[in-house]
Amino acid sequence: MMETLQHLFNGFGVAMLPMNLLVAALGAFLGTVVGMLPGLGPINGVAILMPLAFALKLPPETALILLAAVYVGCEYGGRISSILLNVPGDAGAIMTTLDGYPMARKGLGGVALSISAWSSFVGSMVATVGIVMFAPVLARWALAFGPAEYFALMCFAFACITGLMGDAPMKAALAAIIGLSLSTIGLDSNSGVYRFTGGDVHLSDGIQFIVVVIGVFSISEILLMLEHQHSSAGMIKETGRKLFNWMELKFTWWSTFRSSVVGFIVGVLPGAGATIASAMTYSMEKRIAGSSGTFGDGDIRGLAAPEAANNASAAGSFVPMLTLGVPGSGTTAVMVGALSLYNITPGPALFTQQPALVWGLIASLFIANVMLLLINIPLVGVFTKMLSVPNWLLVPGILAVSTVGVYAVHATTFDLMLMVGFGVIGYLLRKQSVPMAPLILGFVLGDLMEQNLRRALSITNGEIGILFESPISIGLWICAVTMVVLPPVVRFVLRKRIQPDQATV
Repeated sequence: MMETLQHLFNGFGVAMLPMNLLVAALGAFLGTVVGMLPGLGPINGVAILMPLAFALKLPPETALILLAAVYVGCEYGGRISSILLNVPGDAGAIMTTLDGYPMARKGLGGVALSISAWSSFVGSMVATVGIVMFAPVLARWALAFGPAEYFALMCFAFACITGLMGDAPMKAALAAIIGLSLSTIGLDSNSGVYRFTGGDVHLSDGIQFIVVVIGVFSISEILLMLEHQHSSAGMIKETGRKLFNWMELKFTWWSTFRSSVVGFIVGVLPGAGATIASAMTYSMEKRIAGSSGTFGDGDIRGLAAPEAANNASAAGSFVPMLTLGVPGSGTTAVMVGALSLYNITPGPALFTQQPALVWGLIASLFIANVMLLLINIPLVGVFTKMLSVPNWLLVPGILAVSTVGVYAVHATTFDLMLMVGFGVIGYLLRKQSVPMAPLILGFVLGDLMEQNLRRALSITNGEIGILFESPISIGLWICAVTMVVLPPVVRFVLRKRIQPDQATV
């Protein structure tokens, strides 16, 4: 433990360098702005800024601090439009609208905004403490992983995605397969053979990660924004009392703390994400409150719980990314791609090979959270004014930043055309409600998954039994099967229970 605290202390030395402090503050501000703009969300925020960070030649730890601050800031910002507009800034803030908007309509908008900022702060801090406590332990354990264990782990990550995607597991699986297929394009590093390039030299090194991310997220988002404006009942401008009182803090404390812990655990699961965490904790608090709750009609616990959970989940998703090299969410998948731009591979060895980067990032999460609390409560009026930015100004801005970012990496027009192509495909897939996060996860993990499978099979001359030999592999395969089978079984049982109840009404 003393060793961990020493590393954390050194991390604060990195995070508190003037440049990194400035970058963290800028990232927190930009993240809040991006997070509250309906539809953009953390993945778009990180995807748009990632190429700029690389083009500005920021050191890797500074770039990662910027992207992490944007990520956490987006989770804070998502609540503003949810409460005042009844339009969630991102999917993780959907549950916030259920009680946040009714509170605002009752003239408690200021209380809703301040208590949600406080809950977000508690959620993030609990999860960051969780990272300090558990990430080094998990990283040391992961050093025992061989190729077979890594392959099983990645299968578990995909199982988490498809199992937890509610009513659309097949669409999530389809997106993951598309991502995996895209990762096979280019030079095969084992045999030296070009695969699926169509003879085009631009594809000989494969498709650049940044092109796929900007295309399927930013460009498709622009097309969706052009297609339709969001609709709402109008922004609530009279927010009443600006700050929550002691009784409200005391009333929501245990809901906030419980949801923070659950959110962290859900965030650590690869692929689960903030949306699932906020939905789970909202249901949990509703059940705990029972008949005394007014959930859906402006219950303050229904606001605090999902906000604490989605922020805790966002911070928790750093654990599998840093320790296992497996992203815990779509946004951390984009951050894995950012590290690859610097030739850094996340995984258990990262804690020993790049301690300044890892612990600087963890320390910066503490600092960014304090910054976000300080700017989100007093400056909420400034942020709400930005909600009135029209699309005719927003769309060209996003397009310009995205285009410059992609062009800056390799300076080829081919990448720009490919980006537009992926944007159109992403737009069509999103119109069919196909989630994009599994696609990115598949693209990021595809090469690593293939290499580990080939290494494992080469050890035994093609004998597939090696994938199921070690206790770790067996445990991961059991977890993977459970994640695929359990959610539909639970849904089936719940439906069966509800049907007789309805029949008796």
